[in-house]
Amino acid sequence: MDSSPVDRVKMQQKRETRPEAWLLSAYRADSHAAWADWLLASQTQLHWRRVELPGRHFRWRIRGNPLSWLDRLPEGVPDLIVATSMVDLATLKGLFPRIARVPAIYYFHENQFAYPRSERQFDSVEPQMVQLYGALAARRVLFNSRFNRDSFLDGVDELMARMPDAVPPGLRARLAEKSDICPVPIQPVAASPDRSPRLLLWNHRWEYDKGPELFADAVIAAAQSGVDFELALLGVRSQPAPEPLARLRRCLGPRIVADGRLERDAYRRCLGRASVVVSTAWHEYQGLAVLEAVSAGARPLVPDALCYPEQYPAAYRYPPGDTAALVDRLTDWLSGGLPAAPDVSAWYASALQPAWSAYLALANRKSEQIEQ
Repeated sequence: MDSSPVDRVKMQQKRETRPEAWLLSAYRADSHAAWADWLLASQTQLHWRRVELPGRHFRWRIRGNPLSWLDRLPEGVPDLIVATSMVDLATLKGLFPRIARVPAIYYFHENQFAYPRSERQFDSVEPQMVQLYGALAARRVLFNSRFNRDSFLDGVDELMARMPDAVPPGLRARLAEKSDICPVPIQPVAASPDRSPRLLLWNHRWEYDKGPELFADAVIAAAQSGVDFELALLGVRSQPAPEPLARLRRCLGPRIVADGRLERDAYRRCLGRASVVVSTAWHEYQGLAVLEAVSAGARPLVPDALCYPEQYPAAYRYPPGDTAALVDRLTDWLSGGLPAAPDVSAWYASALQPAWSAYLALANRKSEQIEQ
């Protein structure tokens, strides 16, 4: 039933009494988009205004978003700004003096100090400087993992050590003091009643930083040694197929039961059927794809590095880059018996919503005025 005019007026009045928050996201893609949607849907104590840019043209996005938004920011002055670390927050505050004093949370999905670069990329410190200035301009800096925070702070130290002079003292301590960990929440995935005890899952981008060459080497070697398994090869891929994917299709075609980027419901059903999910990443700040699979009951087999030691006991980790160790663990698990899946409920939305509410309440300008 439609609400009455009186109800609509009351709802409007209630909305207008809430503190106003702006969500600024310069790269709406995948996990960034899912986090933004969840944040606005779950944190209804704030009246949100959303400003985003599509997730493409990375270098233009991270450096050019103040220009892209030059005539597009909302009118007025919010009580709080939540900006992702793709946003050039310091430049925005300079271009728009009316928001210069608005408290801001700067949220790091990833940081440019620890991001591995391919041979095709032009090396530049500009993305790093955008994030450094953004963190300095924010009241609170949040990261999705300890690894993300620590690699950012280490990277700042290393960058400043390369500068010739006039480096401010205590920069790391200044940033660390206002930094905290607040992960991107996941929605748990239901286990499938027809879980396959031999289904091996890859659910990552087919790009160099996810290490698909190592994955292909390991599973082909495991197959050649007589291990029985099936493969679900999910995740975004380019066309034509990347070499590791093409090699898996040639060598293990009959074992592949899923191959492609699936719609969300089909994707979650596939996660619910998998018994093992593998990461061979060289770069991972939170590992949402693995967390989702583990929530459905898959056993993670991940490098002993990056964000993974925060999430999984040693029994689920192998030496990073060690193909032989990965093959041995796959062989043991798929031939000798699987361990129990670890508990990842600390990353569920239901567990993290109170923490997000608390950070938003501490940072917004109206709560500051009440304290004063």
